[in-house]
Amino acid sequence: MKKRIQTLITIIVDIFFLIGLFYLTSYLRGSLSAEDIPAFSEIRLKHFSFVIVIIVFLLYLEKVYTLKYDFWQESYKVIKVFFIAYLLVLTILALSKANLEYSRLFLTLYFFLGALLMPVFKRYSKKLLYLVDSFKSKVLLIGVESEVERFKKELVDNWYLGMTPVESECDSVIIISKSLEPERLNEHISQHLEESRELFIVPYITDINFAHSSIIEYSNIRYNTILVENRLLLKHNIWIKSFFEYLLTLLILPLFLPIHLLISFLIKLDSKGSIFFKQERMGKDAKAFNCYKYRTMYENSDALLAEYLKKNPDEVSYYEEYHKYKNDPRITKIGKFLRATSLDELAQVINVLKGEMSLIGPRPYMLSESVKLGEHQKFILKVKPGITGLWQVSGRNNLTFKERNELEVWYIKNWSLWSDFVILIKTIKVVFLKVGAK
Repeated sequence: MKKRIQTLITIIVDIFFLIGLFYLTSYLRGSLSAEDIPAFSEIRLKHFSFVIVIIVFLLYLEKVYTLKYDFWQESYKVIKVFFIAYLLVLTILALSKANLEYSRLFLTLYFFLGALLMPVFKRYSKKLLYLVDSFKSKVLLIGVESEVERFKKELVDNWYLGMTPVESECDSVIIISKSLEPERLNEHISQHLEESRELFIVPYITDINFAHSSIIEYSNIRYNTILVENRLLLKHNIWIKSFFEYLLTLLILPLFLPIHLLISFLIKLDSKGSIFFKQERMGKDAKAFNCYKYRTMYENSDALLAEYLKKNPDEVSYYEEYHKYKNDPRITKIGKFLRATSLDELAQVINVLKGEMSLIGPRPYMLSESVKLGEHQKFILKVKPGITGLWQVSGRNNLTFKERNELEVWYIKNWSLWSDFVILIKTIKVVFLKVGAK
């Protein structure tokens, strides 16, 4: 009963948003006036209500109202719903021959704004709803202590999930199968299927995102198989990724050029030397290429570093683990700013245009790091390196070399166009907040 009331309230809140969006779109469409834009014949809400019903119904089918998703996964589902609803509404209007009664510009504007604004609206509306504890789900976590603590931290930190870990009475159960004996796991599943309406199982394998997988049922033997694909190694996916990244790079060029001129001027003003720093890095299939960065070091950087390491020998072991120095004496004043904001890597737009790098991908590794990549090398070097990537938005310099490699392998195994979009948005956040930058 409690869950049904929560679902009903969430649906009502979304309906009010969609109605408000209708009036906002009407205002914006009515304010547009030009010779080549047809006059706007105002649409009544009662004639538009079927569109709102379709959107809410599709959101329900995507289980947006019945399951608690992470912000990014829910945003993906919301955008997907608005895209499908847009096509569906246009089809209905065309088949019913009512398409001339509805402004196509109005409909396009409505669905575009909806896909853009609804994720933001949901984020703030949920923050308000979750101030009431009854809107949160009580979750019992089962598994080995280390895994339970890790999951508990995620539920506490990620408020958007609307889940509160508890020790006894609960609304749902999450069983973390990693490190659990198969017999013990089956006992937990059987027990809590009887006691709880919702039972979630975290797979033993954690380096595969099963959200992108297909499940095949073999009913005669009561077995299932999970189809896992290395999505970024499929040729059509490589083409799609390359097309969108190249297009995006061309679109940001007008913004890149004035920033490039300003950075070039500041570098020259700060210290002697060239604007760019070029270094051979490993690209796709281990093919070497010159990776561009804006120069952030003094010309006599080697001598400065040698003198510094004599006085600070502990920096040697730090570099071996993190491949960075805590306090690098070679960095110029403007270089510190460029590194802190990651603007030094903006020069790699040139590498993207040359087809040597992607906007998003693994880090471009130095030739000397080939051996250190170890077993991960065969995966990481199968794709183009990127200006930004998963490790840059997951802790950056706070991660060890091994942890970065593991994240990059995870990215390649579980790639999707949506994950690239999320990384791009998170990169902007990281740059402005300087998270993990050094």
